[in-house]
Amino acid sequence: MRFLLAVIDTASNTATGDEGAAIDEFNDKLEANGHWIFACGIDSPSTASVIDNRLGAGSITDGPLLDSDEYMSGFWLINAESIEQAKELAVAGSKACNRKVEVRPLLR
Repeated sequence: MRFLLAVIDTASNTATGDEGAAIDEFNDKLEANGHWIFACGIDSPSTASVIDNRLGAGSITDGPLLDSDEYMSGFWLINAESIEQAKELAVAGSKACNRKVEVRPLLR
């Protein structure tokens, strides 16, 4: 099964040197244990644009879909055998990056 582990923060690209090293170590463990698919940081919502071209509307709105103090600032895509295992990995990821992590199963 595949899961999204979303890193929740109030800013983007805020990891300290120690946090960056812990994230790298966590990534290495994910890869070594066959859980790794992909991971990266995401720029702040202020850089977002929402596109709505349903029925040819052609609407482009600068800014995020939702305005919130907390937002997804990065993510991991992982393989896990179960939601329980994904949650265990999210606990380790949260500790490594020192941020909240939200877990969601990916749909087929």
